[in-house]
Amino acid sequence: MKGIFKITFLFFLFLGNTLVSIAQTHIVYGATQLESYNKILQQENVGVVAHQASLLDLKTHLIDTLLSLNVNIIKVFAPEHGFRGDADAGESVSDQKDLKTGLPILSLYGSNKKPSKESLKGISIMLFDLQDVGVRFYTYLSTLHYVMEACAENEIPLIVLDRPNPNTNYIDGPVLEEDCKSFVGMHSVPIVYGMTIGEYAKMINGEGWLSDGIKCDLRVVPLKNYTHQTPFEIPLRPSPNLPNAHSIALYPSLCLLEPTEISVGRGTEMQFQIYGHPELPKTNFSFTPIPNYGSKNPKLQNQLCHGSDLRNIDYPKKIELQWLIQAYRDFPDKEHFFKKGFNRIAGNKRLQLQLAQGLGEEQIRKTWEKDLEKFQNIRKKYLIYP
Repeated sequence: MKGIFKITFLFFLFLGNTLVSIAQTHIVYGATQLESYNKILQQENVGVVAHQASLLDLKTHLIDTLLSLNVNIIKVFAPEHGFRGDADAGESVSDQKDLKTGLPILSLYGSNKKPSKESLKGISIMLFDLQDVGVRFYTYLSTLHYVMEACAENEIPLIVLDRPNPNTNYIDGPVLEEDCKSFVGMHSVPIVYGMTIGEYAKMINGEGWLSDGIKCDLRVVPLKNYTHQTPFEIPLRPSPNLPNAHSIALYPSLCLLEPTEISVGRGTEMQFQIYGHPELPKTNFSFTPIPNYGSKNPKLQNQLCHGSDLRNIDYPKKIELQWLIQAYRDFPDKEHFFKKGFNRIAGNKRLQLQLAQGLGEEQIRKTWEKDLEKFQNIRKKYLIYP
């Protein structure tokens, strides 16, 4: 049956020039439960927020399925990286027409991050189906926020088709502070918040985070056979530089190195599984970033970088600060280690100062405790799954 995956099988796919292993599970996605929302969509003019990972199974896209059921999709909205998921991080994505279906694809990344009143004209219901990775600075959460806000302002009901979170088995990191909010973090949540995107949508509504506290007419189609401890590997890249489960597991920790001088492997086939720089101490591991799929102009392009290979370590069960701390200590020009966006990714202005002061990991982590406890209490109100 489509959408019901069993743990006992292992598949391999070539996706974006990378071999990806997929441990199938028994989880039933919201998107595959057509009986829960297909009738609602009939006789409606439907807008869909989707990307390349909006699949019902390993090969069937949500859009194709809905069109085969005569659902009247009139517009598709695409997040960062585009509808086909091949745009670089931060690359502006323009509106276009999908060659396969002929549907208009409207970008929600670049100058128009929020659906405009004009773009929503004619839509009577909106469907949202993005595969998230459970990390605060992954921009699909911001796209969710703006879609909810636009739907609320234009009195359009929104159905969120829930998907599993591959980083849902722990909650950790500094909670985002008000003066560090941006498109890579809009809400007061830690780096890893332990919720599915459906649960997160409920929290946005319930906490009054939309403009002027307005509420979206929200319905979540929940997962079946899922808990927050259910192991899950995304069956294809959710974005170009997260090629496999290991990169997704290390992403919450290694992304803290992104807004620094250090490379985290963009321009290699080991993105978010390694880190290095030409001026770090020489080790038995090195790499040279070059333009490739997902990174047309990688940091430190064509420069030999010395650093660490993390491809064989166990998946973290917390935000690992050790790599950030070690890279900072080893970097000779500490005055220029941090780039402008570091505080937005960290979520506060303290972490940069704490590193400069030489604080250790445990000292830094203690400063997160009160805010994490407060968030945990908020989170409980919106959980759908145990």
